Amino acid sequence: MNFTAKDVAALRAKTGCGMMDCKKALAASNGNVEAAIDYLREKGLAASAKKASRIAAEGLAATMVAADGKSGVVIEVNAETDFVAKNAEFRAFVDTCAATVLAEKPADVDALLNTKAVGTEMTVAELTREKILTIGENIKVRRFVRYDGVVSTYVHAAGRIGVMVKFDVDDATAAKAEFAEFAKDICMQVAAANPAYLCASKVPAEVVEHEKKILMEQIANDPKTANKPAKVIEKMVTGRIAKYYKENCLVEQVFVKDGDLTVAKYVDATAKALGGKIAIADFVRYEKGEGLEKRSDDFASEVANMVK
Repeated sequence: MNFTAKDVAALRAKTGCGMMDCKKALAASNGNVEAAIDYLREKGLAASAKKASRIAAEGLAATMVAADGKSGVVIEVNAETDFVAKNAEFRAFVDTCAATVLAEKPADVDALLNTKAVGTEMTVAELTREKILTIGENIKVRRFVRYDGVVSTYVHAAGRIGVMVKFDVDDATAAKAEFAEFAKDICMQVAAANPAYLCASKVPAEVVEHEKKILMEQIANDPKTANKPAKVIEKMVTGRIAKYYKENCLVEQVFVKDGDLTVAKYVDATAKALGGKIAIADFVRYEKGEGLEKRSDDFASEVANMVK
């Protein structure tokens, strides 16, 4: 071997390519750095690395359920523009990523990237680089959640929001058409009302304390309530925390399709009607690009930058 680990690191710094690709390039070029850069460029890897520095905050959230209905995945894959999210090749790539998560059960995104993509001889990382080159935009697998058990999924607005809900339910009840309709209702509730937690007991203690602190400050700063007795203030805080639960906990929210019911009451009523036991075990809601830096440049400035 005519190169060292430092040479690999230096080549990676120059090209932005992965460590293994840099190692292969140096091996193929007998340690000659310039030849290794040419090798990477010829393979298209240096080009994909350049694109990989660009902001990817669009894309889509997608879901997939196993054929037996006993496992599911929700995944977010980002690209640079909303236009690419409608591209059939990009959507097929997202489906391949989801299918790989279902089949191989990777622990996290890094593990997924190093896993052979379903239906190909490439890893997900290698397939991603290929799509960056062919589609012409930076693409990143951002996150995913996989559940085992009875699940239902829902995708809103062509991939803007992806939802998956896991249920504790017996097989006979889960097999009924009415349960499938009910499960979709719960998914749509999650998409529309955006709950932060499943139930009050799942809200971290520090979150509750933070809310109480804010409420106490609000009461103290309001001349109408500032001088009320401590017991009255305590009751006010308790009442407002209860309101926080109703707004932020899925089972305590008002059911969007029937304002006379909470989600918990809708679950109980459905279980009774179907003659089984049903409980919501967990849920996940992804909204594409949430929390990510967005592209701020418009097309005109992009062209101007290219000219420069």
